[in-house]
Amino acid sequence: MAAGWELRALLCLGALLTGGVSADLGAVAVGELHENVTLHCGNVSRPRGLVTWYRNDSEPVFLLSSNASLLPTAPRFSLEDAGALHIQALSLEDEGNYTCQEVLNETRWFLVWLRVASGPDQIQVNISASGALPNGTLYAARGSQVDFSCGSTAQPPPRVEWWFQAQSRPESFGSNLTVSSFTLILMSQNLQGNYTCSARNVLSGRQRKVTTELLVYWPPPSAPQCSAEVSSGSAALKLTCRWDGGYPDPNFLWTEEPGGMIVGNSELGTETLNQSQLSDGKKFKCVGSHIVGPEPGASCVVQILSPLLASHPMKTCFVGGNVTLTCQVSGANPPATIQWLRNLTQPEAAIQPSSHYLITQDNQSSTLTIHNCSQALDEGFYFCQAKNLVGVRAVDVWLSVKEPLNIGGIVGTIVSLLLLGLAIISGLMLYYSPVLCWKAGSTFRGQDMGDVMVLVDSEEEEDEEDEEEEENAIEEVEQETNEREELPKEVCKHGHIHRVTALVNGNLDHMGNGLQDLQDDNDEQQSYTIQEPV
Repeated sequence: MAAGWELRALLCLGALLTGGVSADLGAVAVGELHENVTLHCGNVSRPRGLVTWYRNDSEPVFLLSSNASLLPTAPRFSLEDAGALHIQALSLEDEGNYTCQEVLNETRWFLVWLRVASGPDQIQVNISASGALPNGTLYAARGSQVDFSCGSTAQPPPRVEWWFQAQSRPESFGSNLTVSSFTLILMSQNLQGNYTCSARNVLSGRQRKVTTELLVYWPPPSAPQCSAEVSSGSAALKLTCRWDGGYPDPNFLWTEEPGGMIVGNSELGTETLNQSQLSDGKKFKCVGSHIVGPEPGASCVVQILSPLLASHPMKTCFVGGNVTLTCQVSGANPPATIQWLRNLTQPEAAIQPSSHYLITQDNQSSTLTIHNCSQALDEGFYFCQAKNLVGVRAVDVWLSVKEPLNIGGIVGTIVSLLLLGLAIISGLMLYYSPVLCWKAGSTFRGQDMGDVMVLVDSEEEEDEEDEEEEENAIEEVEQETNEREELPKEVCKHGHIHRVTALVNGNLDHMGNGLQDLQDDNDEQQSYTIQEPV
């Protein structure tokens, strides 16, 4: 009898599915995989009649009924109050259409669509970064390309969304149901922060998130710089290696060259050496390494050297004046301290600045200025001493203090010597030159030999005729002189050469006077010619 009733119910259900019997519109129920779910038979909560549940696949399948004589097909199925179907430990195969049949005064059918959702359980995030730190934090090089992808197993496929959060509010990179990856072409420091992948099941609403911190690193743009200096308050040498401009800070390795003996390794780039580790010319090498390269690292070398000195060996100062002594230090590494001293044979005592001594220093150049020089106090040797941890050097300067020079006396002496030399030269010329003697005698005595008058027309006659007349006059004088030398017993009391210039432009008076003077001189010459007896 029970089998006949079940057969009739199946026939009615088949008619319902084929559209022969009307039924209420179905509902949708969502259950989680491996969880429990309850399917309600309509929306009636009052006491019900006979309730039977079927699974609608290609053919209706009986599940269970409120009729106690009908056993459920599986222990996972049970009825709850008001005829609801309770299913335990859902599996993916449980997803489908279910039908509830209620028989009271009339037979009613209720359709339920069961959706089984799974996940997302695990999210796998992959970021193609440059590397990872020991704590798992990822980092990428600035300017590199980074690929992001996110995946999760879920039913149905989840909705994936990427979020980026730096120091400001979070920023979404968008969401997609099918594509869960993207690429950043050029990484910059502004893209350093937390990247979150969120996967959400659209049926169950379950959501999972995975956050990954990504750092952006870059090496310093320039080469490291090495230096050596004296530690403050101690007699030790401090080596410093600076390689600025990168993130994070690089590591530094100091070695002694040649040989490569390790001196120290630190992130600060500083090492302290004692006096026993130092010698003139020794080199130390610093190698800087950064987490994103370059692979072999960058290096610099510092060489420690004793100072070299340069100065003028002698200086002069006049009494009461000022003088400046200069000392130039070169090649000192670490930089040297400079002092001025007097007489190194005595206990060294550096010259202290005062109103008499002014000491100035510009980098590795020092000057000592002495005011109001005194021969008794200031003349002597001065020493410029340069000292660093590698060595000590000194250079001496001799300062000569002299009385001021008498410029007026020097000038007078020079003028006197010049006049005396001029007089001596003039005397020698007069003594050794007869012609000059004759000319000089005619000038100072007023009469000596025969006079010669030369008439020159300076305006109308040409220059060539003037020159010929002058040459003729000179030849006559020389001829007359030679004749007198041949006749030594003939003495000339008076001899004059007159040069008369007559202006032919009408000044005839002067020309006449010149001729008259010439005639008078000739007469006088004849009257004074004496013939001595042989």
